[in-house]
Amino acid sequence: MCGVTGWLDWDTDLRHQEGLVRAMTATLACRGPDADGVWLSRHAALGHRRLAVVDPDGGGQPLADRPDGPAAVLGYNGELYNAAELRAELSALGQRFRTRSDTEVVLRAHLQWGREAPRRFNGIFAYALWDTRREELLLVRDHLGIKPLYWHAHRSGVLFGSEPKALLANPLLPAELDAQGVAELFALPAAPTAGHGVFRGLHEVRPGHLVAVTRGATREVRYWRLESRPHTDDAAATRARVRELLADAVERQLVADVPLCTLLSGGVDSSAITALAAAARERTGQGKITSFSVDFPGSADRTPDAWRTTVDAPYVEAAAEHIGTLHTTVLVPDDDLLDARDAVLRARDRPGWGEMDASLHLLFREVRRRSTVALSGEAADEVFGGYPYFHDPAALDSGTFPWLHGRAVPAELLRPEVRAEVRPEEYTAEAYRDSLAEVPRLPGEPAADARVREVFHLALTRWLPPLLDRVDRVSMSVGLEVRVPFCDHRLVEYLWNVPWALKAPGGRSKGLLRDAVRDLLPPQVADRPKSGYPSTPAVRYTEVLGERARELLADPNAPVFDLVDRALVRRHLAEGRPLPSPRTAPNPVGGLDHLVQVDEWLRAYRVGLR
Repeated sequence: MCGVTGWLDWDTDLRHQEGLVRAMTATLACRGPDADGVWLSRHAALGHRRLAVVDPDGGGQPLADRPDGPAAVLGYNGELYNAAELRAELSALGQRFRTRSDTEVVLRAHLQWGREAPRRFNGIFAYALWDTRREELLLVRDHLGIKPLYWHAHRSGVLFGSEPKALLANPLLPAELDAQGVAELFALPAAPTAGHGVFRGLHEVRPGHLVAVTRGATREVRYWRLESRPHTDDAAATRARVRELLADAVERQLVADVPLCTLLSGGVDSSAITALAAAARERTGQGKITSFSVDFPGSADRTPDAWRTTVDAPYVEAAAEHIGTLHTTVLVPDDDLLDARDAVLRARDRPGWGEMDASLHLLFREVRRRSTVALSGEAADEVFGGYPYFHDPAALDSGTFPWLHGRAVPAELLRPEVRAEVRPEEYTAEAYRDSLAEVPRLPGEPAADARVREVFHLALTRWLPPLLDRVDRVSMSVGLEVRVPFCDHRLVEYLWNVPWALKAPGGRSKGLLRDAVRDLLPPQVADRPKSGYPSTPAVRYTEVLGERARELLADPNAPVFDLVDRALVRRHLAEGRPLPSPRTAPNPVGGLDHLVQVDEWLRAYRVGLR
């Protein structure tokens, strides 16, 4: 996986801006520790940092179709899982390849098919392609938004990059926060608006879209969408098709010229991916697969709750032994979590999920010592309906994003004058209405089924994106590529039309997935109830957060209190009440973490308030 950035400017000769382009590129060094490169022309400049996964010797970037007078130049971040089929098809059509890389497959697919090329891709990708003949820049993002890509329109062109930090390295994009950005951070941190980059003037290419920039216009074009149609397979055929699609997705995603592993939590999602990966490797004689999990001191003594119903350790052990993996559990102590806070903030370029991000960073850091690529069970709950809100009538009928039902949000802490400007309740209500308007409807569908379809669409478009962003940004901060087989767009398209009665037979959460992979797993793992990513019971971490919050309250210049009501925070803490958290999982310090992190972010990024 890699990092891309660049600059399009119709008024400035970018051949004289190499220093600034290299500075933008350097901000992405963690995403691509193996190599870097820039390409400059009068109006377009591309920068690239490379993490070599396939064809280490031949996949250098930016990549031009020919050295002199190229027709197109590509800066690519991703993996194309159907590269072999496309290479064969393109070769038959007359395209001539110089490398084994999937990067060149993407480039030559565009030369052959133009803007239609992304429709043919199966993979995770975010890339920029400069067409020298048409003087057109294309910014393209994969179907579900697994890989990030940001852009900013300035007076005479655009800036773009894999992460905001690359664009912020250019003076054309100042770090500023306006009312919409405040709303995204405080009202909708768990349901962010697609395309909004938090910073004022910063956009994200939406999943399944491309942005085409020419001298006269900037257009956003959708190349992929879910389509609703009647499901005609019976239960047995549905289980067989799900197994077939998932097994194929896993096998395709095992292709790498570097060490590869799986992330194993002991839940049915990650265990299914691990078992399918192990079986595929056994068929090809590649030996046992390596797996990793995360744990914390004292986790076995924690009281279960609705989000975290069981501890991972016994299920991880059972799955690893049954499947036959080479397993390692990464133990994360308190002090390491505290040390990782700044690294995570810099990785995400925005306030995140506190200690949950920090523990993920530490897990990925340890994984990266032995592997470059990891397969994850992320997104199974979104495509199979595994979260509690799918089964909660009150949440389904709440009239808002179901996972926000009955929950306080950080916007409740905003100063009165900021609330009046941001209008968080109206912002959330409008976002919800806009989201429902995008749902592909099935004519004649019963009301109950239509509502479940709405919730699945909300989960895929408003809940899943921040989870994918978190995994990408935290993993790439240590140079680890995480692949997500459950996000294979063919599997998502199929499951989109599977009725709820088949997805959750007999009311069993993710019953369809459990039955499709039951023969691969020990019974206690196949039937384990949903249990969320572990939140550490770290006492020291909580104590330090409290100390930092008290320091902020005593600091008359703390920038967070330009947004947040200082007296209200003081009253919450004095009464022993937890602050409203941006996370939906129960966590008594989530709101405190958010308050401290917003202040750290405003200072570190020198964010101006508009």
